[in-house]
Amino acid sequence: MLISDKWRDYELLDCSGGERLERWGEYTLIRPDPQAIWDTPRRRPEWKNPSARYSRSSGSGGGGGAWERNKLPESWIVEYGALRFNVKPMSFKHTGIFPEQAANWDYIAGKIRDAGRCRADNEPLSVLNLFAYTGAATIAAAAAGARVCHVDAARGMVSWARENARTSGLEDAPVRWIVDDCAKFVERELRRGRRYDAVIMDPPSYGRGPSGETWKLEDDIFRFVELVTRVLSDTPEFVIISSYTAGISPATMTYIAETLISRSFGGHAESHELGLLVTETGLILPCGAVMRWEKNA
Repeated sequence: MLISDKWRDYELLDCSGGERLERWGEYTLIRPDPQAIWDTPRRRPEWKNPSARYSRSSGSGGGGGAWERNKLPESWIVEYGALRFNVKPMSFKHTGIFPEQAANWDYIAGKIRDAGRCRADNEPLSVLNLFAYTGAATIAAAAAGARVCHVDAARGMVSWARENARTSGLEDAPVRWIVDDCAKFVERELRRGRRYDAVIMDPPSYGRGPSGETWKLEDDIFRFVELVTRVLSDTPEFVIISSYTAGISPATMTYIAETLISRSFGGHAESHELGLLVTETGLILPCGAVMRWEKNA
């Protein structure tokens, strides 16, 4: 399991009864978490007086709810190393940042820096970030010296990502900001002859594109990875695929990557669960999974 344990501005204080208690900078939030199925004592005082709590709507079937705000601003900034992100509680429990992904940001930055030291042409690594959301991975890659193409179907998320880049002092970094359906964009890049040295993707379990295109991870991920493999350069450095879908196990993602990427480029793939340390118990809360393919050293 990969544990994101280098945070200073985020802390998973406790989790119990389908909820997690978190510290985001100076604010404490309570949010639903389906993994926290245990019913353990809620001893921490923050459970009783959080800055805000997201509560599910009765009869919503798990798909709706609202924030109950106590002393919470509309947005604020949290830092992870040199990276800075704008946190904004959203209508469906999210905040714009998945803190467990910090382990991947560190990996991305390390791979880009290592590749830069080895490239004879001194050209920056070209990175494609698909389903790029609010841009944390984009910012980590750009801060490490890569040239990045950031693609998401939601215009508001791309605007938020650009805001995060400005907040991190990267407004002039070489990033292309694209609002588009990811599959259609990759198909167009193939026709244009563009290739990338690395690909990052965090596909949703289910979603719709700007023209009503539907996406279901279990049905579409193999064909999508097959498509993306064709946009890799002749000597790619790494591919990262995150998954929050229970029906797709880490071993399944490794199988897909070995079948489609390793057979074309060599290298090897490994998949891991992502996790966060729970301060109250010292145990680890599972928070999705990631596949990492990289070229052989």
